[in-house]
Formats: sequence, C-alpha cells, structure tokens
Amino acid sequence: MKVVVFGTVAVYDRDGVYQIYVKAMKEDGVGDLYTAYNELKEKLEKEGLFDTKYKKKIPFMPEKIGVLTSKTGSVIRDIINVSTRRNPNVYIRLLPVPVQGEGAGEKIADAIKLMNEKKLADVIIIARGGGSLEDLWPFNEEVVARAIFESELPVISAVRT
Repeated sequence: MKVVVFGTVAVYDRDGVYQIYVKAMKEDGVGDLYTAYNELKEKLEKEGLFDTKYKKKIPFMPEKIGVLTSKTGSVIRDIINVSTRRNPNVYIRLLPVPVQGEGAGEKIADAIKLMNEKKLADVIIIARGGGSLEDLWPFNEEVVARAIFESELPVISAVRT
C-alpha cells in the first residue's frame, strides 16, 4: 500500500540518520509490488497456469518429501515435526534455498527443477514462515510459478503470509 505521511523529520548529524515523527497517515493507493503481483497473476491465469486440470495428485503417504526452505528457519522444524508424527517412516530431504532477497526466486525455481531431474522426492513443499510482501516476493516471481507448473512432482506451497 502507498501512504502519505504528515509529520516532522529529525536528522542525527553524527550518524547521518533520518527519523520521521508521523502525526498523521493516509492511504494513497496500492503499492507497486501489489500491482505487479496482480498483473502477473492475470497474465498467468490467461495462459492457463492455474487451471485445475493441471494440478498433480498429492500422494496420501509419501515416502520422500522434498522441502525447499531456509535451513535455519523454524519452518523446517515444524515440517519435520508434523510429517514424522503423521508418518514416522517418511524421509524428509531438505534442499536449502534463500527465501528472500535478490536472486532467491531463481534459486527456488532451480531447486524445483533439480528435485524433478534427480527424482529426489515424491512431493515438494516450498516453505517460508511469513513476512512482509517484500520479504515473500521471491515466491511470487514468474520463474517460480513456471517451475511449479512444469514440475512433474506435485508442489505444496507452505508460505505463510
């Protein structure tokens, strides 16, 4: 969302840091990322990428689950906990990927392709614990959407907004 703020600005000369003291704020339209998201979604919908006829069946009790997420986040612990509690014989293969920042979308897409090429799992989970729209943006990139669409393995999104 775009906003207009009214207030005063203080400058700390020693550090070169600005601070805004906001007295009032009002909405000024949707943000650029939200607009880009809607445009991409509309484009991919027109191409049929979200058509239910392309959805892959998720195995009831997969033997191998491929997880694409950060190796240090709490999400992987949650996935291990829930998956092994429901299916103690499941093998979870973590393929660490950056989940935010420059180039993260391409790395996520590459990891999806690798999981497919090497048949490393029966199902893929792409996961992130949450964050702002900017933090979650790699999961909205076209390269990721196309990699999911082209995946022979079913892909589950576990990205919390």
